Amino acid sequence: MAATKSEQALVGEWREMLALHARTLNELDRALDQHGLGASDFEVLDVLAEAAGESGGACLRVQEIASRVHLSQSALSRLVARLEKNGLLRRAMCSEDRRGVRVELTGAGQARHVEARPVQREVLSRMLNGAAR
Repeated sequence: MAATKSEQALVGEWREMLALHARTLNELDRALDQHGLGASDFEVLDVLAEAAGESGGACLRVQEIASRVHLSQSALSRLVARLEKNGLLRRAMCSEDRRGVRVELTGAGQARHVEARPVQREVLSRMLNGAAR
């Protein structure tokens, strides 16, 4: 069955969006590498920093982070373990639910976020403003 022109346009737009996403992630990974971070690493630090600014506390449950950074639970768990090993965040059991794990930035994680944030924002601005046409 042949696709209609509107279907072709819709699929074309979708593929352009996927391509922009892939190019932006690649550019973020390249730019953030100088700070020892990848795009997903920075996203986790950024989400935790935003949470600290919103509520005054930098702790979030792993499930809350997963929903904000769009990673699977297992991928996020590996990423959190790596960031913890690198001293950028720490994990602790939830006091209200011993099955849950809370994550917070360390001082080193806050400093790395502050240092890498302008780089990440510049890449987003360049890549996404250029795509707006």
